[in-house]
Amino acid sequence: MSFSALILAPWLLLACGAVSLATLLLALAQRPWRALLDDRGLQHRWLAATLIVVLLWQLRAQSVEWLTLHLMLTALLTLLFKAPLALLTNLAANLALVALGKAEWQLLGVNVLLTGVIPVTIVVSVWRLVDRYLPDNLMVFLFLCGFFGAALATLGTGLAGVALIMLGATDLEAIHLAREYMLFLPLLMPSEAFLTGMLLSCLMVYHPSWVATFDRHRYIDTK
Repeated sequence: MSFSALILAPWLLLACGAVSLATLLLALAQRPWRALLDDRGLQHRWLAATLIVVLLWQLRAQSVEWLTLHLMLTALLTLLFKAPLALLTNLAANLALVALGKAEWQLLGVNVLLTGVIPVTIVVSVWRLVDRYLPDNLMVFLFLCGFFGAALATLGTGLAGVALIMLGATDLEAIHLAREYMLFLPLLMPSEAFLTGMLLSCLMVYHPSWVATFDRHRYIDTK
Protein backbone atom coordinates (compact mmCIF):
# COMPACT_ATOMS: atom_id res chain seq x y z
CA MET A 1 0.00 0.00 0.00
CA SER A 2 1.01 3.59 -0.48
CA PHE A 3 -0.52 7.04 -0.08
CA SER A 4 -1.46 9.11 -3.12
CA ALA A 5 -3.08 12.18 -1.53
CA LEU A 6 -2.26 14.40 1.43
CA ILE A 7 -4.25 13.29 4.46
CA LEU A 8 -1.44 13.22 7.03
CA ALA A 9 -0.37 16.08 9.28
CA PRO A 10 2.72 18.03 8.12
CA TRP A 11 4.74 17.07 11.18
CA LEU A 12 4.17 13.37 10.40
CA LEU A 13 5.24 13.87 6.79
CA LEU A 14 8.46 15.49 8.00
CA ALA A 15 9.12 12.73 10.54
CA CYS A 16 8.62 9.96 7.97
CA GLY A 17 10.75 11.85 5.47
CA ALA A 18 13.55 12.15 8.00
CA VAL A 19 13.48 8.42 8.78
CA SER A 20 13.44 7.51 5.09
CA LEU A 21 16.26 9.91 4.28
CA ALA A 22 18.40 8.60 7.12
CA THR A 23 17.84 5.01 5.99
CA LEU A 24 18.68 5.82 2.37
CA LEU A 25 21.87 7.59 3.44
CA LEU A 26 22.79 4.54 5.50
CA ALA A 27 22.19 2.36 2.44
CA LEU A 28 24.37 4.63 0.29
CA ALA A 29 27.07 4.46 2.96
CA GLN A 30 27.35 0.75 2.14
CA ARG A 31 28.51 1.81 -1.36
CA PRO A 32 26.24 -0.58 -3.29
CA TRP A 33 27.50 0.80 -6.59
CA ARG A 34 30.81 -1.01 -6.09
CA ALA A 35 29.10 -4.37 -6.58
CA LEU A 36 27.35 -3.03 -9.67
CA LEU A 37 30.59 -1.76 -11.18
CA ASP A 38 32.35 -5.06 -10.53
CA ASP A 39 29.61 -7.30 -11.95
CA ARG A 40 28.11 -6.45 -15.34
CA GLY A 41 25.56 -9.24 -14.96
CA LEU A 42 24.37 -7.73 -11.69
CA GLN A 43 24.00 -4.37 -13.40
CA HIS A 44 21.69 -5.87 -16.01
CA ARG A 45 19.64 -7.82 -13.47
CA TRP A 46 19.21 -4.89 -11.11
CA LEU A 47 18.29 -2.43 -13.85
CA ALA A 48 15.83 -4.93 -15.36
CA ALA A 49 14.27 -5.58 -11.95
CA THR A 50 14.00 -1.85 -11.29
CA LEU A 51 12.24 -1.29 -14.61
CA ILE A 52 9.84 -4.18 -13.97
CA VAL A 53 8.95 -2.86 -10.52
CA VAL A 54 8.38 0.66 -11.85
CA LEU A 55 6.04 -0.71 -14.51
CA LEU A 56 4.19 -3.09 -12.19
CA TRP A 57 3.56 -0.30 -9.69
CA GLN A 58 1.47 1.43 -12.35
CA LEU A 59 -1.04 -1.44 -11.97
CA ARG A 60 -2.78 -0.31 -8.82
CA ALA A 61 -6.15 -0.68 -7.14
CA GLN A 62 -7.46 2.58 -5.72
CA SER A 63 -10.70 2.33 -3.76
CA VAL A 64 -10.35 5.76 -2.17
CA GLU A 65 -8.56 8.87 -3.38
CA TRP A 66 -5.72 8.81 -0.88
CA LEU A 67 -4.89 5.08 -0.69
CA THR A 68 -3.59 2.73 -3.40
CA LEU A 69 -2.93 -0.99 -3.22
CA HIS A 70 -0.31 -2.68 -5.36
CA LEU A 71 2.31 -5.42 -5.26
CA MET A 72 5.49 -4.13 -3.62
CA LEU A 73 8.00 -6.89 -4.52
CA THR A 74 10.31 -5.33 -1.93
CA ALA A 75 10.81 -8.65 -0.15
CA LEU A 76 11.94 -10.32 -3.36
CA LEU A 77 14.27 -7.43 -4.22
CA THR A 78 15.83 -7.60 -0.76
CA LEU A 79 16.54 -11.31 -1.08
CA LEU A 80 17.90 -10.93 -4.62
CA PHE A 81 20.05 -7.82 -4.22
CA LYS A 82 20.24 -7.19 -0.43
CA ALA A 83 18.94 -4.13 1.37
CA PRO A 84 20.86 -1.18 -0.20
CA LEU A 85 20.01 -1.97 -3.82
CA ALA A 86 16.45 -2.95 -2.88
CA LEU A 87 15.96 0.46 -1.25
CA LEU A 88 17.34 2.23 -4.33
CA THR A 89 14.90 0.34 -6.55
CA ASN A 90 12.08 1.26 -4.20
CA LEU A 91 13.11 4.91 -4.32
CA ALA A 92 13.12 4.83 -8.13
CA ALA A 93 9.61 3.33 -8.18
CA ASN A 94 8.29 5.97 -5.79
CA LEU A 95 9.96 8.76 -7.76
CA ALA A 96 8.27 7.41 -10.90
CA LEU A 97 4.86 7.69 -9.21
CA VAL A 98 5.61 11.29 -8.27
CA ALA A 99 6.86 12.13 -11.77
CA LEU A 100 3.72 10.64 -13.34
CA GLY A 101 1.46 12.61 -11.00
CA LYS A 102 0.13 9.50 -9.23
CA ALA A 103 1.43 10.57 -5.82
CA GLU A 104 2.14 13.93 -4.21
CA TRP A 105 5.83 14.71 -3.81
CA GLN A 106 5.28 15.52 -0.13
CA LEU A 107 4.35 11.85 0.35
CA LEU A 108 7.66 10.54 -0.99
CA GLY A 109 9.16 10.04 2.46
CA VAL A 110 6.02 8.32 3.77
CA ASN A 111 5.77 5.98 0.80
CA VAL A 112 9.47 5.08 0.88
CA LEU A 113 9.07 4.30 4.57
CA LEU A 114 6.00 2.11 4.03
CA THR A 115 6.97 0.30 0.84
CA GLY A 116 10.72 0.28 1.32
CA VAL A 117 12.21 0.79 4.76
CA ILE A 118 9.70 -1.26 6.77
CA PRO A 119 9.48 -4.34 4.50
CA VAL A 120 13.25 -4.35 3.89
CA THR A 121 13.87 -4.24 7.65
CA ILE A 122 11.44 -7.10 8.26
CA VAL A 123 12.84 -9.32 5.50
CA VAL A 124 16.45 -8.68 6.55
CA SER A 125 15.55 -9.53 10.15
CA VAL A 126 13.89 -12.81 9.10
CA TRP A 127 16.84 -13.67 6.86
CA ARG A 128 19.35 -12.98 9.64
CA LEU A 129 17.43 -15.20 12.06
CA VAL A 130 17.19 -18.04 9.53
CA ASP A 131 20.84 -17.67 8.56
CA ARG A 132 22.09 -17.70 12.13
CA TYR A 133 19.84 -20.04 14.08
CA LEU A 134 18.10 -22.50 11.74
CA PRO A 135 19.45 -25.58 9.91
CA ASP A 136 21.04 -25.25 6.48
CA ASN A 137 17.98 -26.48 4.65
CA LEU A 138 16.89 -25.14 1.26
CA MET A 139 13.17 -25.45 2.06
CA VAL A 140 13.60 -23.67 5.38
CA PHE A 141 15.23 -20.75 3.58
CA LEU A 142 12.59 -20.71 0.84
CA PHE A 143 9.52 -20.88 3.03
CA LEU A 144 10.68 -18.67 5.89
CA CYS A 145 12.54 -16.01 3.91
CA GLY A 146 10.47 -16.18 0.73
CA PHE A 147 6.87 -16.97 1.61
CA PHE A 148 6.71 -16.09 5.31
CA GLY A 149 9.07 -13.11 5.03
CA ALA A 150 7.06 -11.55 2.21
CA ALA A 151 3.77 -12.10 4.05
CA LEU A 152 5.18 -10.61 7.23
CA ALA A 153 6.57 -7.63 5.29
CA THR A 154 3.13 -6.99 3.75
CA LEU A 155 1.53 -7.20 7.18
CA GLY A 156 4.08 -4.80 8.63
CA THR A 157 3.51 -2.30 5.82
CA GLY A 158 -0.25 -2.45 6.26
CA LEU A 159 -0.15 -2.07 10.02
CA ALA A 160 2.34 0.80 9.76
CA GLY A 161 0.11 2.58 7.25
CA VAL A 162 -2.90 2.21 9.52
CA ALA A 163 -0.84 3.42 12.49
CA LEU A 164 0.20 6.55 10.56
CA ILE A 165 -3.42 7.30 9.73
CA MET A 166 -4.50 6.80 13.34
CA LEU A 167 -1.63 8.97 14.53
CA GLY A 168 -1.84 11.94 12.20
CA ALA A 169 -4.74 11.81 9.74
CA THR A 170 -6.38 15.16 9.03
CA ASP A 171 -9.58 13.49 7.77
CA LEU A 172 -11.79 11.68 10.29
CA GLU A 173 -13.30 9.53 7.55
CA ALA A 174 -9.82 8.24 6.74
CA ILE A 175 -9.52 6.83 10.25
CA HIS A 176 -12.74 4.87 9.78
CA LEU A 177 -11.60 3.59 6.38
CA ALA A 178 -8.24 2.58 7.83
CA ARG A 179 -9.99 0.38 10.36
CA GLU A 180 -11.93 -1.25 7.55
CA TYR A 181 -8.71 -1.71 5.57
CA MET A 182 -7.24 -3.80 8.37
CA LEU A 183 -9.88 -6.44 7.64
CA PHE A 184 -8.46 -6.87 4.13
CA LEU A 185 -4.84 -7.31 5.19
CA PRO A 186 -5.12 -11.13 5.42
CA LEU A 187 -6.26 -11.11 1.77
CA LEU A 188 -3.29 -9.03 0.59
CA MET A 189 -0.62 -11.09 2.32
CA PRO A 190 -0.98 -14.36 0.33
CA SER A 191 -0.63 -12.71 -3.09
CA GLU A 192 2.67 -11.00 -2.20
CA ALA A 193 3.92 -14.13 -0.43
CA PHE A 194 2.98 -16.46 -3.32
CA LEU A 195 4.59 -14.30 -6.02
CA THR A 196 7.76 -13.78 -3.99
CA GLY A 197 8.07 -17.43 -3.03
CA MET A 198 7.35 -18.69 -6.54
CA LEU A 199 9.90 -16.43 -8.23
CA LEU A 200 12.46 -17.06 -5.51
CA SER A 201 12.11 -20.83 -5.81
CA CYS A 202 12.62 -20.68 -9.59
CA LEU A 203 15.74 -18.55 -9.23
CA MET A 204 17.15 -20.73 -6.46
CA VAL A 205 16.86 -23.80 -8.71
CA TYR A 206 18.00 -22.37 -12.05
CA HIS A 207 20.12 -19.35 -11.09
CA PRO A 208 21.07 -19.60 -7.41
CA SER A 209 23.94 -17.18 -7.93
CA TRP A 210 21.40 -14.45 -8.67
CA VAL A 211 20.03 -14.61 -5.11
CA ALA A 212 22.50 -12.57 -3.05
CA THR A 213 21.20 -13.83 0.30
CA PHE A 214 21.35 -17.50 -0.76
CA ASP A 215 24.58 -19.42 -0.23
CA ARG A 216 24.58 -22.21 -2.83
CA HIS A 217 27.58 -23.98 -1.31
CA ARG A 218 25.95 -24.00 2.12
CA TYR A 219 22.44 -25.04 1.11
CA ILE A 220 23.06 -27.25 -1.97
CA ASP A 221 26.67 -28.29 -2.61
CA THR A 222 27.29 -29.64 0.90
CA LYS A 223 24.15 -31.81 0.91
